[in-house]
Amino acid sequence: MQLIENTENLSLLCQRLSKENFVCVDLEFLRQHTYFAELCLIQIASPNEAAIIDPLAKDINLQAFFDLMQNPNIIKVFHSGRQDIEILYNLTSKIPTPIFDTQIAASVAGFGESISYENLVNHILNISIDKSSRLSDWSKRPLSENQLSYALSDVTHLVLIYQHLKSWLEEQNRIDWIKDDIANICNENLYKINVYDAWQKMRHRSHSPRFLTLLRELAAWRETRAINKNVPRHSFIKDELLLNICADCPQNKDDLATVRGMRADMASGIIGDEIIDVIQKFKLLDKDDYVTPPKIKDFSGIDGPLLELLKLLLRIKAQEYKIVPRMLANDDDLKIFCHHHDKDFSNKQEWQKNIFWKDALKIKNGQIAISYDQKTNSIKFISISK
Repeated sequence: MQLIENTENLSLLCQRLSKENFVCVDLEFLRQHTYFAELCLIQIASPNEAAIIDPLAKDINLQAFFDLMQNPNIIKVFHSGRQDIEILYNLTSKIPTPIFDTQIAASVAGFGESISYENLVNHILNISIDKSSRLSDWSKRPLSENQLSYALSDVTHLVLIYQHLKSWLEEQNRIDWIKDDIANICNENLYKINVYDAWQKMRHRSHSPRFLTLLRELAAWRETRAINKNVPRHSFIKDELLLNICADCPQNKDDLATVRGMRADMASGIIGDEIIDVIQKFKLLDKDDYVTPPKIKDFSGIDGPLLELLKLLLRIKAQEYKIVPRMLANDDDLKIFCHHHDKDFSNKQEWQKNIFWKDALKIKNGQIAISYDQKTNSIKFISISK
């Protein structure tokens, strides 16, 4: 087992890996007590070798690894890679490129939505992974042989998984089917932090511009404070309390202390000062700077029977092609199509049109019907002459 703990050995490893067509990557990290994930271990493998890189070793500089992640000639293979990509983006301000995600690939290969790595290994390789080290504290040193072996298996099996899925997708002409989802997880906007967007991740029922604007300002304050101190945003004030503050809009620290869920010591301390300061600045905002409540989607007058037929068609097509239904259409797609009968689907990919949307249009136009064949125990589509 290669354990890389210094810059020289890491550079040599990356030189060798730079000659490969692809590398499989997995990261171990901790996030319980920090805003940003703490990178604790890097596992990497190609068809010819595998290694564990210790980013916490005192004599290591990770630049060679970061450079490898930007090599355009090498595919970086992840399984459910969004968190790993986020960590690398936070460290380098760059998205690894190009990327292949085996969880996304599995969703168009008959394995359902969001299959776990362990289940994918079991289904494809018929191997059961020992999970005893799954909940390890990866920041502690030294790591045991069991921990290192478990960590390394996250990429050694991934080599075979990737080769299997890629070959299958190519044989079935389905490589293009995953391009949109791969592009989505490579979108920098997923990983850029805009503190003024933080409020949109909170659950609430208000449509008041005043309430939502104060929520935006307080959530941005909390996010900024969490980033600056590198602590989880909920560690010093939870969503429910933030919503209660917005509802009461306290004018001073005495009022703040009466907000449900607010501790007296918090209200009277530095956090209380900062909250009241945010509220006072909010009161000075021009109403043109208020949040515009999101429009409620209006599907009144929707063609209900057509919607039910399209839902049935979607289930049939997804089952036939062993694909996750959302890859063809989501609920809003169907409702919009039923609500606006003249709505086209030009924004869909050609394969989506061929599998689902062309038949959806035929059903809408009364050109085909769905029928069950008892003899073959199968669904058939019957053309209707007009």
